[in-house]
Amino acid sequence: MPENDTIMNEEFVELDTLETLKSTAGKIMAVDFGDTRTGLAVSDGSRFLASGIGYVSPGGIEKTAEAVSAEAKEQRVAAIVVGLPVNMDGTQGSRAERCKKFARMLKEQTGLCVTTFDERMTTMTASRYLNETNTRGKKRKGVIDTLSAQIILQNCLDRLKYMN
Repeated sequence: MPENDTIMNEEFVELDTLETLKSTAGKIMAVDFGDTRTGLAVSDGSRFLASGIGYVSPGGIEKTAEAVSAEAKEQRVAAIVVGLPVNMDGTQGSRAERCKKFARMLKEQTGLCVTTFDERMTTMTASRYLNETNTRGKKRKGVIDTLSAQIILQNCLDRLKYMN
C-alpha cells in the first residue's frame, strides 16, 4: 500500500480512552516514542508492576511503529499506552501530535486497545534517578528511554487502580 494511503487511513483511527483500557485484561505495554530511540515497558498480567524491556531504534515513524507492533505481539500484550508529551501549561504541541499519529498507527497495525497517557515530568524523573545512581555516558543513553517508558506505565497502572 502506498505511504500516502497508510497516512490517510490512520487519520481515521480513533484512539481509545483510559476507561476502555481499564476494561481490558492482560499485560499493557508502554511506549516512550522518540525520533532516535523508543523506550518500551510491559506490565505484569495483574497490572501491578511495570518493567522496562529495552528500546527499539529502527528509524522513522513507520518503521518504529512496525517494530513496536512486533514487540507487542511477542510480549502478548492486551493494550498499548503511548506517552503523550503535554506542555507544562496543559497545551499540546507538534510533538504531541506526532505521538498521537504514532499511536493511531499502532492501533491500526495491532488491532489492540491503544491510548495516550500524559508523560509530563517522566524524562526529568528518569534523569534524576540516573543521576542518583551515577549512570553516565553511553549506558545512560541506553536506559533513559526504557526507564521513561517504565515510569509512564507505572503512572498509568497507578491511575487505573484508582479509577471508578
